[in-house]
Amino acid sequence: MTPRGTKITMFLATLVTVLTAVLGPSAAHAGTPARSAPTGRVVIIGVPGLMWSDITRKDTPALWGLTSQGSAAGLSVRTTRVNTCPTDGWLTLSAGQRSRLPHGDCALPSAPILPGHDSPTGPPPAGGAVAAGWPAIKSDNAGTNYHAQIGLLGDAVHEAGGCTMAVGPGAVFGVGNGGGRVDRYVESPDKVTAADWARCSLAAVDVDDLFRAYIDAGVDPHGDQVPLTEEKRTAAAAAADRRVGQVVTGLPEGTTVLVAGLSDTGVNPHLRVAVAKGGPYEPGYMTSSATRQDGLVTLTDLTATTLKLLGLKQPKQAVGSVWRAQPSTASAHDRVDALMDEDVAAQAIRNVQTSFYWVLFATQLVLYGVAVLALRRLGGDRRSRARILGGTRVIALLGGAAPGASFLAGLLPWWRAEHPTAVLICTVLGFGGLLTGVALAGPWRRSTVVPGLVITGVTALVLAVDVMTGSSLQLNTLMGYTALVAGRFYGFGNQAFSLFAVAAILTAAWLTEYPLRRERKAVAVGIVAAIGAFTVAVDGLPAFGSDFGGVLAIVPAFAMLGLMVAGKRVSAPKLGVFFLAGVVLVLFISYLNARSANPTHLGRFWQDLMDGDAWGVVTRKFDAMLNSLGYWPYTLALAAAVVFLFFVLARPTRWRVSLLQGAYEHSLTMRPALICALAVGVIGTLVNDSGVVILSVAFSLATPLMLAAGLRSLEIDLRNADTPPPEPSESPGASTGSPSAERR
Repeated sequence: MTPRGTKITMFLATLVTVLTAVLGPSAAHAGTPARSAPTGRVVIIGVPGLMWSDITRKDTPALWGLTSQGSAAGLSVRTTRVNTCPTDGWLTLSAGQRSRLPHGDCALPSAPILPGHDSPTGPPPAGGAVAAGWPAIKSDNAGTNYHAQIGLLGDAVHEAGGCTMAVGPGAVFGVGNGGGRVDRYVESPDKVTAADWARCSLAAVDVDDLFRAYIDAGVDPHGDQVPLTEEKRTAAAAAADRRVGQVVTGLPEGTTVLVAGLSDTGVNPHLRVAVAKGGPYEPGYMTSSATRQDGLVTLTDLTATTLKLLGLKQPKQAVGSVWRAQPSTASAHDRVDALMDEDVAAQAIRNVQTSFYWVLFATQLVLYGVAVLALRRLGGDRRSRARILGGTRVIALLGGAAPGASFLAGLLPWWRAEHPTAVLICTVLGFGGLLTGVALAGPWRRSTVVPGLVITGVTALVLAVDVMTGSSLQLNTLMGYTALVAGRFYGFGNQAFSLFAVAAILTAAWLTEYPLRRERKAVAVGIVAAIGAFTVAVDGLPAFGSDFGGVLAIVPAFAMLGLMVAGKRVSAPKLGVFFLAGVVLVLFISYLNARSANPTHLGRFWQDLMDGDAWGVVTRKFDAMLNSLGYWPYTLALAAAVVFLFFVLARPTRWRVSLLQGAYEHSLTMRPALICALAVGVIGTLVNDSGVVILSVAFSLATPLMLAAGLRSLEIDLRNADTPPPEPSESPGASTGSPSAERR
């Protein structure tokens, strides 16, 4: 091999090593074979509906003791519906994937089939049981978008030579094997003997007192759940605690106890209780690779955790991650208070998140209307016109700052206020006003592009720093995601990706204004390449944004921008090549992540691709994108923005002045910025399941800032038109106040 070939080989090897370190944990132990038999002992106590507000030292001493001695977290129980029912929760444990009870009411789990009775899957074993309706449940879940394999946990234990015990009806659904069978069934904790606890490596216990209290309360004439009084809920939690105490006191030494509030109790979802005691779990909090958030885990993680504690290999169909302890010196009281606050934040954002999009888009529609009226009233003297244009420009910049400000609002605990919605609105307006003030604070306020550049630069930087440091501003944020929906817990969600990508595109474009005016195209292309590489890394690497579809949109958009600032023509074949480059890059990231010990959804896609299952993922995403067209609030906002871009920004007004054309004349980068921002929005819409939502968010940033730039260019042109020509000077070409000087 030539010296040059050796250097290339060494470079590629080093690159793969570095990327593997960044993209995921070391894969040194990824191929460790499963042990031949379970090596641990685990008891899962499911208490449907249990919240951290139910646990106190006085009323629930057993649960309080487990919390004091073990690791605790908020539990996201979202499955396939907005609210999770008890049987849904148990089935999700069984499959390690979101599962459901088909066509069932949100009631207590059905009683199992006991020995001596017929079952579609065969007679139950002596002392065991079979879950009622199992064949239909298994078939239904296999056909859902999640392709849940019901019975996976029980099969894994049986294949390793272990046995399973279920205490209570719901537990049979949780640890039954592929045929819905458990080896040992006991009706309630008080009937379990010491021999029963010692018999099987995996036991599950259904403690349904809390959920039963809601069933007994019934519904009102409108079909809504009758809320429990504080006294009744406290009594139900205390009854559940007594059953938990019976379980804990009878367990053999060395047993790891996992407590999970498996379900909701009504139509409003909440974060529930997750506690682990024994084994590696010390007093403190918990997290998992699925959330990367302190004190937050998911229901699908419970399956992965159980398999890990039993020393069994996790099948690929189980998508969760192992609960990890985070030791803390905080007292049990402080930890419970913190986890209660976590649910308060989730509830607060749930109550206002949808309304925020209504308000944001409605406000921007009003802004567009104000702009139309302002442009039609541009009569009078120069001072009046300046006030109208300047005031409208400030409002436009504020509208462009609002999306970024919605993330900055997460820096303050607004949800703890007496009136959280009002405080949140004031917080967003405050940060938006601060960004607008900075954009107009210095001499750059006279520029066509720099005020918008300040807003896009800050927006992109805030989002980048956030996902690189844990995504704390993404969770429970107006344009981020919530633990209750559980679509994502770290990295970029679709709305945040759209905002970040458009902000990065506009920032890169407007930063090239100065070098392009001095005909330094190489410098301009270098700026675009550097920001583009940074944007792709932040968005696509699993350690940061972990966004698959975002890379597919960002790569061609930045490539287009690079060509346009270089003065090159963009064609459809070139755009196709750029998109293909994005596909290759994201597949390379997926491949490297698949080799890590704990792959994210990026790595799992590569595994699906190798197994021939990737097409199902693609079609599911595409169907979701098409269904997004039915989200008419977003579609309406998108249509309004498009109409405004054409009739107000692009079409000449009665002054025979096009705002976009004026902005193009005063800025060499305005046209590339707008075209590439639209490109990343359109491509992002086509390759992500949120569909039209992505383009709507893109417009929510780009349109107000384009309006502000157009208004500033119009203001410059009108002022120049009112300025009398300069007196002839003795030196030719020595005139001042030229349009070019004003533009700079």
